[in-house]
Amino acid sequence: MLVVMKPHAGQPEIDAVIEKIRSLGLTAHPIPGAQRVAVGITGNKGGLEPELFTTLPGVADAIRVSQPFKLVSREVKEEDTVIDVGGVPLGGKDLAVMAGPCSVESRGQLLEAAQAVKASGARFLRGGAFKPRTSPYEFQGLGEEGLKLLAAAREETGLKVVTEVMDVEHLAMVADYADVLQIGARNMQNYSLLRQLGRVRRPILLKRGPSATIKEWLMAAEYVVSEGNYQVALCERGIRTFETMTRNTLDLNAVPILKALTHLPVIVDPSHGIGLRAHVPAMARAGIAAGADGIIVEVHPRPEKALSDGQQSLTPAEFDELMRQVRVIAGAVGRGV
Repeated sequence: MLVVMKPHAGQPEIDAVIEKIRSLGLTAHPIPGAQRVAVGITGNKGGLEPELFTTLPGVADAIRVSQPFKLVSREVKEEDTVIDVGGVPLGGKDLAVMAGPCSVESRGQLLEAAQAVKASGARFLRGGAFKPRTSPYEFQGLGEEGLKLLAAAREETGLKVVTEVMDVEHLAMVADYADVLQIGARNMQNYSLLRQLGRVRRPILLKRGPSATIKEWLMAAEYVVSEGNYQVALCERGIRTFETMTRNTLDLNAVPILKALTHLPVIVDPSHGIGLRAHVPAMARAGIAAGADGIIVEVHPRPEKALSDGQQSLTPAEFDELMRQVRVIAGAVGRGV
């Protein structure tokens, strides 16, 4: 249920609603809006009677939420969520562009990539310090040393750092270095990790699992938000289908569906989505045209020598050309970069 306060309801009236919810053994989630505050309710096993709340001072309405994903639903919050990442918006009118190498390999490689993507207009630096790989014999990342290099690149360029956290064990360490915590596709339904992420006040980039439905994906986001962390963005990175000509099938259908269902920002990952360098720009352009709030792209100074995902990484020159195209498409759909 969602308790909608009147536009001029004061804090004492909001507090009274929260106290009423808690007295019923339920959890209250205050959700500020542009015009008024709403309070989401979770923890109830059955329906609640609106009259429990509509008689309280300052309450405009009490609405039943039909979706199983309560707090991330547009029924609960109509306005788009814009996440403030240290002064850089994630969501909103301006597109969030995240770019950098799949893996942090060395100081020189990372700084070269960071300087290049910043020069082209990116405001977020992506790079993996811990790398989940299908084979245990492939490069697994530099670990904490990679995190330190990401922090050094941030210091030099001002870019915000996006990097993956793989497990609860390393969560605190990664949170100490990163501006945005990326949850990889393999961990989308790692519920113990999701709950812990809800207790860490860091923005989260939640990637879609390779076989996850949109509903399952949104329920994974609900795990994080239900623990109190409302700074969640969703990342479409392709799903597994019968097609073998591409690495994955980038589900751009998901973008407008998500924009209708949820207030959370939606990012598209064309690099993992198609897995072929020559076609990454086309899928990035398509994602923006479909309504995504940003893109996350793999860029490596020398993709042919990359320790992971070189086949889908753009060169700095290719990324620069992509950004020129992105600005054109963004302007056509009323967005900025």
